[in-house]
Amino acid sequence: MFGWKKTPPIRTLIGEGTVISGEIRFSDGLRIDGEVQGNVTAIGDARSLLVISEKARVLGKVRAGHVIINGLIEGPVMAEDLLELQPKARIVGDVRYEALEMHQGATIDGELRPLKTEDKPALKLAASTPSGVTTVQPVIAQSQKN
Repeated sequence: MFGWKKTPPIRTLIGEGTVISGEIRFSDGLRIDGEVQGNVTAIGDARSLLVISEKARVLGKVRAGHVIINGLIEGPVMAEDLLELQPKARIVGDVRYEALEMHQGATIDGELRPLKTEDKPALKLAASTPSGVTTVQPVIAQSQKN
């Protein structure tokens, strides 16, 4: 389903044994092998890739386009394109996704729900108006007879 889209390069690595306290905002790709105590969020309109490796741990919200998890996340997860849950993935929190691939052994302790058009600003805009077209709601005046 998503094979035709180019995967962004991983430009940032948080190595095993590294602990970061605070919010991380990234573009393109990010791989976490260590621990992040804070939110991890992809920024910008371009495709994004977030990889949470087997030994990684994130304590906070996670949001990116394509999210691959094989470690622990304690917090909500939102994958705007594709969520891949590898066999050792453990999520404690609610999960939202556009498309889901879940391997045997992955666990989620929270609510698992697909994204709806109204949940994604880009999808909502694309669904409501064709490219380059402005929608105008006509106003119809009714005469009242007394």
